[in-house]
Amino acid sequence: MSDRLPLFIPERDAEWRSRLTPLQYHVTREAGTERPNTGLLNMEESEGSYYCVCCGHILFTAEMKYNSGCGWPAFHAEHPAAGIRRLTDRSLGRVRVEVRCGSCDSHLGHVFEDGPIEFGGERYCINSASMDFIPEEDA
Repeated sequence: MSDRLPLFIPERDAEWRSRLTPLQYHVTREAGTERPNTGLLNMEESEGSYYCVCCGHILFTAEMKYNSGCGWPAFHAEHPAAGIRRLTDRSLGRVRVEVRCGSCDSHLGHVFEDGPIEFGGERYCINSASMDFIPEEDA
């Protein structure tokens, strides 16, 4: 498995808007979320890797994905090269841990402590709109 090289990262908002769909922009640049059970990657079961939709940085592999039933793609670990950032999120009247791309700081989703115990107990709950999936045969 080889990591893709990060793409050009825009500096201006207009560049982000021109490169991303409205949903991708809302999720990654405005820390939004997609509705549960609507994301294209939620039920993806093919072998391959997941990359940041904004910059192409590796985030997860299919081996890390599992069906949590939460309505969004769920992963029990991040790729060793991902460097995903964790931030305290106090929106919605509670404390959560927001996760952002380690390369371009795009919002990805949140991480919770209710994942598979055999993998450390974490569940990365990630928006499909924040990722590109590259099947193994195309990598």
